[in-house]
Amino acid sequence: MKVSELEKQMEEAAPRNEPRRVEDTTILSEEHFHRMVCLERKRAERSGKPFLLMLLDTGKFLPNERNGKVLENVVSALALSTRDTDVTGWYKDHAVIGIMFTEIAVDLKKSILATMLLRVSSALRDCLTLEQFSQISISFHLFPEEWDGEQTPQDPNDSALYPDLRQEKGRKRLSRLFKRSMDVGGALVALLIFSPFFLLIALAVKLSSKGPMLFRQQRVGQYGGRFTFLKFRSMYVNNSSEIHKEYVRKLIAGKAERKGNDGVFKITNDPRITPVGRILRRTSLDELPQFINVLIGDMSLVGPRPPLPYEVEAYDVWHRRRLLEARPGITGLWQVNGRCRTKFDEMVRLDLQYARKQSLWLDLKILLRTPAAVLSGDGAY
Repeated sequence: MKVSELEKQMEEAAPRNEPRRVEDTTILSEEHFHRMVCLERKRAERSGKPFLLMLLDTGKFLPNERNGKVLENVVSALALSTRDTDVTGWYKDHAVIGIMFTEIAVDLKKSILATMLLRVSSALRDCLTLEQFSQISISFHLFPEEWDGEQTPQDPNDSALYPDLRQEKGRKRLSRLFKRSMDVGGALVALLIFSPFFLLIALAVKLSSKGPMLFRQQRVGQYGGRFTFLKFRSMYVNNSSEIHKEYVRKLIAGKAERKGNDGVFKITNDPRITPVGRILRRTSLDELPQFINVLIGDMSLVGPRPPLPYEVEAYDVWHRRRLLEARPGITGLWQVNGRCRTKFDEMVRLDLQYARKQSLWLDLKILLRTPAAVLSGDGAY
């Protein structure tokens, strides 16, 4: 599609969004602009309408007071290249200017990058010298990001779209240190206490069916990092995952039916599970090796459950936040609040609630409630 045709479609789709006048342009402070990025991201999660964040790194000349005219020229160029509904502000004070192009049509989101780059670059060339223009670097960040089996979310430290999470991570540095200390200490104590069970369970698994004692599986951790998830094997080897894949797609889409007498959202009477495996799953003893994952640092004692890659592929945009805001854990709010009785959206909301209220005291309360949830077998299959 030609740029001129694309611009025409944009104007027809949003005739109210005329280029703003220079005198109407306001550059928001870094704090306010970051807040606007966060709000726009949450809006886009629900509406499904993408937005484009463009960052102009102004180089070395803007901090110099005598170059105030240069800043004025840059603002003038941006004013002529943006609409009233677009938001301009400091992404980084007096270093990086950010512009959010909001409510982009879904079918135009890829073509819009070339259009905006051409429009802004042309405006900057008209008002800056070649030397000044050469010092400006322009980057584009489209939300929501494209996800597939290989592309997963980034650490907020590496993504311009999550300034709020990056700041939150910095503020909670001491809290995260205490949490990690509790994870290491708790995992060591648990491995010591349950070490006799490890031998007994390993023998039971080995003698009941062919295959390894431990089941290793790729899971998606915080920020999309893959890690090897450990469990005692509860299934027969060489079985197909298609049954689970199909059910997961229905569960995430809200189309799964409750199963069993308990009315759980999980596959019951799964033919892939061994007789010993059913006991291990019912008592959650199959999850004991995950304390090794905690010790390594792949998981925490408390946090969202780590999903499989094909689960992440089926996520709605807002579901992805559970991978960004907390490290996955052995137990969490979902496990102590009905477990598989809850719908998938309810599980995600519990994970996000935990991420917002995360504290050592909350972790302790969840850990203290976990034994009762495990012994009751509520929602476990």
